[in-house]
Formats: sequence, structure tokens, C-alpha cells
Amino acid sequence: MHNQHDVVLSTRVRLARNLADMPFVGRLNEPGKRRVTELARDALPELMFVEMDQLPRLQAASLAERRLISTQFAAQEPGTALLTQADDSIAIMLCEEDHLRIQALAPDLALHDCHARADELDNRLSNKLNFAFDPQLGYLTQCPTNLGTAMRAGVLLHLPALAALKRVGGYAESISKLGLTLRGAFGEGSKGTAALFQLSNQVTLGISESQALENLQAYALQFAANERNARAELLAQPEWEDKLWRAYGLCKHARRMESQEAIELLSLLRMGACENALPVDPQTITDLMTNTLPATLSVTQHITNPDERDRVRAEMIRGAL
Repeated sequence: MHNQHDVVLSTRVRLARNLADMPFVGRLNEPGKRRVTELARDALPELMFVEMDQLPRLQAASLAERRLISTQFAAQEPGTALLTQADDSIAIMLCEEDHLRIQALAPDLALHDCHARADELDNRLSNKLNFAFDPQLGYLTQCPTNLGTAMRAGVLLHLPALAALKRVGGYAESISKLGLTLRGAFGEGSKGTAALFQLSNQVTLGISESQALENLQAYALQFAANERNARAELLAQPEWEDKLWRAYGLCKHARRMESQEAIELLSLLRMGACENALPVDPQTITDLMTNTLPATLSVTQHITNPDERDRVRAEMIRGAL
């Protein structure tokens, strides 16, 4: 289901898989990891293959900023590798926590589309690789919490109004009882920077993939409705109208801008754009929220100096507005 883009930025469905005849990653030496990556590369030859320890550090950090890989994977351990598609719609982490983490990604709310693409890759891989599977426990994973379907589906939510009204914590507590979790955009332990949160399923054992997806979709839609109501509540207040226009003024005229300031201001602009309260395009702001992050900006603009990066960031934002 699409057209939730005012609140739902993107969707990701991830399947964890391990080879039956190889130790888990935690007990796998570097030659063993390289063997896993070779087998996966040979099974999907059309995808781009990148050895993580051969990738420049900033490029690895940019992949994490764009949520194509985990921050743990960006550490570039020897023997780890990435299979990816040029349009960023597929990213398979090899020898992260599990031998394979198959990810399908898409903008907006697209759980079933992403699951279908991840499932197709899983089927192709399982025809060539022997995955560890138990009739009672399902797919075997290094972390017991992923046993069963080994599927983690998630949607990236932009919740500036609920965050401003301090309602996110209450929602997060209530959904944890329903097998879902709400955390910062960059996974466990991260905070909701710029009011970006990841809603995902937590239970993988004793529930089917389709049940988990339906449950997640229902609550994603509920969050979207709650956020829209909260935005209407906020924007009825004159001080919030002023706050949005002040953010717009700063972005329109600033000559230097640090990353944290930029992401917080852009979060406000995105809310204003989605509610037609500011004369800006929501997708333009959404793109800026990723493209002005430190590593991504450094890679795309070929900048290593932090001061220069702050100047170019402000220039990019002014130009886009």
C-alpha cells in the first residue's frame, strides 16, 4: 500500500539465512567467511559484489546512513561483503550477524512488494545453497530471537508532531506487548533523531510471515493517522506556524550548517511541506535529509574537511529551496 509517504519514508524486509554446513558467523574464521561470500556471489551473479574491507571508510559509512547496511556491518570486518543492486532496492549483507541477510527496500509503505522481492531472492538462493532449517524451530539463526521465519520487516516513520507532543514513548510501550517495536531510525539503541523512527516486528517464532506483515501494516497505518492528527493539532497553534517559517528562513539563507542542525531543521520543513504549510516539495526535503548526512555528503561532493562540508551542506539546502 503506497501513498503514505507523508509519514512513511521507506520500507525494508530482511530475511536472515545461514548455511547448514558452516559454523555461525561468530565462530567462522576469515577464510570461512570468504567462502560464504563466494557462494552467495556465484548464486546471484547479476548483483554488484563489494568486499567491505576494500571499500573506502566513508563509503561504508554512507551505506549505513542510507540504511542499506547496519552500523555494525559498516565496521568492515575482513571477509564480509555486500551484494547490491544499482537502484538500492536490494542489499544482501554477507557475514554480518548471519551468513546472509537478504534485504529488499522501497520508498513509502510497501511491505508486500518488498516481501515478494526478498522471497524471490530467498527461493533462488535456496535452490543453490543448503540453508539451516529445523521443522520445529524454522530457520536457524545466530541470535535465538530470530528463529522461525527469521524475517524482520520495518517501516521508517517520520513522527515530528507525535515527538513534539511527547507521545512516542507511550505508543512504543503499548505496541511492545503486540510483538512490535519502535526504535530510532538506525536500529537498536539509536534515538529518534529528527523524529525518525523504525517500526518493526519483533516476534519471528510461532507466527507466519503474512501474519507479521499484516500486523505491521495495520500499525503503520495507525501511526500515520495519529501523526496526521497530531500535525493538525500542532499547526493550529500560531507558535508552531512561526517555528516552521523560522526553520524555512534559516535553511533558505544560512551559509554554514552542521549536520545535526540541518537534520532537525529539515525535519520541520518536511512536516510543513507535507501539510502544505510551506512552499517546498516534500520529496526534495526527504532527499536532503539523506544527501546532507556527513558521510554521504563527503562521498558525493568529494569533501573531507568538516568546515567545507558545513559550507557545502548549507549551499545544497539553499539551492534546493
